[in-house]
Amino acid sequence: MDHFELRQGVLHAEDVPLTRIAEEAGTPTYVYSTATLERHVRVFREGLGAIPDPWIAFAVKANPNKAVLATLARMGLGADVVSGGELSRALAAGMDPARIVFSGVGKTGDEMAQGLRAGIGQFNVESEPEAETLSAVAQALGLTARIAFRVNPDVDAGTHAKISTGKAENKFGVPIDRAPRAYAAAATLPGLAIQGVAVHIGSQLTDLAPSRAAFERIGALIAELRAAGHNITHADLGGGLGVPYDPSLPLPPDPAAYGAMVREVTAGWNARLIFEPGRVIVGNAGVLLARVIRVKQGVTQPFVIVDAAMNDLLRPSLYEAWHNIRAVIPRGDGFTATIVGPVCETGDTFARDRPMDRVEEGDLVAFMTAGAYGATMASTYNSRGLTPEIIVSGDKWATVRNRQPIEALIAADSLPPWIEESAPQ
Repeated sequence: MDHFELRQGVLHAEDVPLTRIAEEAGTPTYVYSTATLERHVRVFREGLGAIPDPWIAFAVKANPNKAVLATLARMGLGADVVSGGELSRALAAGMDPARIVFSGVGKTGDEMAQGLRAGIGQFNVESEPEAETLSAVAQALGLTARIAFRVNPDVDAGTHAKISTGKAENKFGVPIDRAPRAYAAAATLPGLAIQGVAVHIGSQLTDLAPSRAAFERIGALIAELRAAGHNITHADLGGGLGVPYDPSLPLPPDPAAYGAMVREVTAGWNARLIFEPGRVIVGNAGVLLARVIRVKQGVTQPFVIVDAAMNDLLRPSLYEAWHNIRAVIPRGDGFTATIVGPVCETGDTFARDRPMDRVEEGDLVAFMTAGAYGATMASTYNSRGLTPEIIVSGDKWATVRNRQPIEALIAADSLPPWIEESAPQ
């Protein structure tokens, strides 16, 4: 459920008509709903049910906007970060460092030091060499890094190949059959305190069976590690729970079904469970608002050309992802069209042969379920400035990232001396 609804024929974000935002902020622009964010946190928490003291670390990569993170921090969420920049954003938004998990295969020594100085709750270590580097950094600082090895369980998540992370050929984690040796080696390294095991098999999961299989393997590994003398107190089960994009497809499992499966599989583990939800919290909480530049008749059907492009919302081009596209003021009839942006790439296509509300030049459209992996993956390709972001709360709204003017893009460039010196005065 989200809080984007038609009221008197106009699509609203909570109590604010999207037409008002478009008039005052321009298009394209991202719009987030506070009420939806808060509802999704409550639903996810309720889905975990009787799990004692779950550590919920929002996957910052899904949406790193400071206002979004601050909203989640106020509800008690921590953060799952994968870079020093994400760590800085989480801290700036008020997230408790003790509830921050640092994941990612390519942590640098500087990023490790940043996490150690901040006092983060856990490093998810992805290889034996990374553990050695973290040990050296922690020793140099006179600090201790609390760690879990991310284990690759060789489970196919059944999701898109580009967001699958738990198969043997994926770059993430230590192979599960090598994990006992990795833990044994880490136990000899100074500056490290082993506390957990971590797993994450992919994003946009629509079936609980792969997660169950992965968690069962992790449960067996925890027992093996404890038998070898390791004090395993935490189990990070990752994130990846899917959200509904295409209404013609079966609904993904809801947090209640996920929570029931987790409780069943982890019964008797006697470990604090960590969860890294991202998309399931923010996906339905955002839309990308755009305006129709023109409708161009093609050979077989019309092209709806909008002012948003693949640089603003990359998912359809990168993943062949499906987003519902709604008219902000629907006319009541529909047509079949291909929806494209103005970027000079055939890949700048949002939907092909899509039945949708009939629109004309100047109309507004909303790309639904765009709160996750939308603005955060944007670029300035074709010298298009980064899209603004707006957050709504009831009848109030505020710009939380300004539209980037072309002058700012140009000002970021500089000329080398041999060109600047020869430039005409």
